[in-house]
Amino acid sequence: MMGRETQSPGRKWGPGIFALLPISIAVGLGALFFWGLSHASSDLQSPLIGRAVPEFSLAPIEGMENGLATADLIGRVSLVNVWASWCVPCRAENPLMVELAQSGQVPIYGINYKDEAKDALAFLEELGDPFTRIGADRSGRVSIDWGVYGVPETYIIDAEGRIAYKHIGPFDRQVLRDTILPIVAELQSKEAAS
Repeated sequence: MMGRETQSPGRKWGPGIFALLPISIAVGLGALFFWGLSHASSDLQSPLIGRAVPEFSLAPIEGMENGLATADLIGRVSLVNVWASWCVPCRAENPLMVELAQSGQVPIYGINYKDEAKDALAFLEELGDPFTRIGADRSGRVSIDWGVYGVPETYIIDAEGRIAYKHIGPFDRQVLRDTILPIVAELQSKEAAS
């Protein structure tokens, strides 16, 4: 029989299968990305842990009295929180920080990151001001020296002005109770013993 073509019994891959390949890769990468976000550690080790806080001096937010400098962080255990008015997680974290500040357990200092003064002041007016002092890091240079990945970030500083702990992202009541306050209490007891 002439003119008759024979087909092999295997499955023939058409061009349609290759169109699905980029979609499959995108879905796989998306799944890895979301898994990474949900399993990201909020207490990544910083190379600055155990080292003195960086030398810095920040002017206050325009319209406020006191800025923030290295010398302000020496002499007692404290927290330093890097925040911005445009940061949604900072808004979520702030009421808990106000509550902590009102408890008097530990002073909280702020580094306002790349923010407009009017926006930072409106944020504090609306949500409350938990900070003992705030420095305005308009350029972001000081935050880079601190090793900031993004906002918010919170650091525990010992009485000698060394970084003892770093928390990336907003902290919640459980992190405050189970991690931050026990470290603060331990450092405060060491401070009292010396």
